[in-house]
Amino acid sequence: MQHIEHIGIAVKSLQESVPLFEQLLNTPCYKTEEVAAEGVTTAFFQTGESKVELLEATRPDSPIAKFLEKKGPGIHHIAFAVENIEAEMKRLAALGFELLQETPKKGADNKRICFLHPKSTNGVLIELCEEIRE
Repeated sequence: MQHIEHIGIAVKSLQESVPLFEQLLNTPCYKTEEVAAEGVTTAFFQTGESKVELLEATRPDSPIAKFLEKKGPGIHHIAFAVENIEAEMKRLAALGFELLQETPKKGADNKRICFLHPKSTNGVLIELCEEIRE
């Protein structure tokens, strides 16, 4: 793993949360993006080498909606940048970590992603992120 790519924070409203985080981080939101397959709209902030990603549910059955219902707003996941997501998935699976996907999927901010189940990572949802190179 290269570095912390971003920290994902579940929020009830991007409309309310984006201005708050712009003030808090003293930087503008550089991108919002809907990931329809996940039922989420995201907003990104660059903070040095890492980012903060706000996540708002777009439908009641989405993972973010379920998270908010169960735990309320707060840190949802920590994402790590990786050079080769397939190799990292294979390495982690061989070590006994439970992957939530068998193959990487398209995520926000031009990334291929895979999540690790929190029960295999001391209760923390971990995301692997690989920059899509075209």
